[in-house]
Amino acid sequence: MLSVKVGLPPIARADARLFLLGSLPGDASLAAQHYYAHSTNQFWRLLGLAIGEELQELSYEERLARLAERHIGLWDVIASASRRGSLDQSIRAAEHNQIKHLLSDYPKLRAIAFNGSTAASQGRKLIGAPANLALVDLPSSSAANTRPFAEKAAAWVVLRKFVEP
Repeated sequence: MLSVKVGLPPIARADARLFLLGSLPGDASLAAQHYYAHSTNQFWRLLGLAIGEELQELSYEERLARLAERHIGLWDVIASASRRGSLDQSIRAAEHNQIKHLLSDYPKLRAIAFNGSTAASQGRKLIGAPANLALVDLPSSSAANTRPFAEKAAAWVVLRKFVEP
């Protein structure tokens, strides 16, 4: 049976320069009410390598504080959807977040990065091609994406330029 999953609110300071958008949090993240809470998800390790910080060993609150200091926001493209389990392929009847508002709500925004192909394909449709804003498609940090970690990390390192002063 499909159940309706409702995502998490955006996390960002007003001076965010980079937003990372996933598709819809998985069951472990929704249960914990934390972004990327599943122990096998490589998000915190990949982002840490990309920005030159050790995030994986920090508490969730410390991770969010480091992101705020680095002007990084988190959110998802999908606000709610019917889904059995946590895989993007199982998403049905998706309702989307108003991600286009990021452009006006965060005047210092330089880039939006999409974590995975579902976030990228749906997010790009919602946001269009804004001037003066980079849109970056990243390989999914999910363990379901079986690309080698080194290959993912090489793609994620592009994020560094958006958070450096």
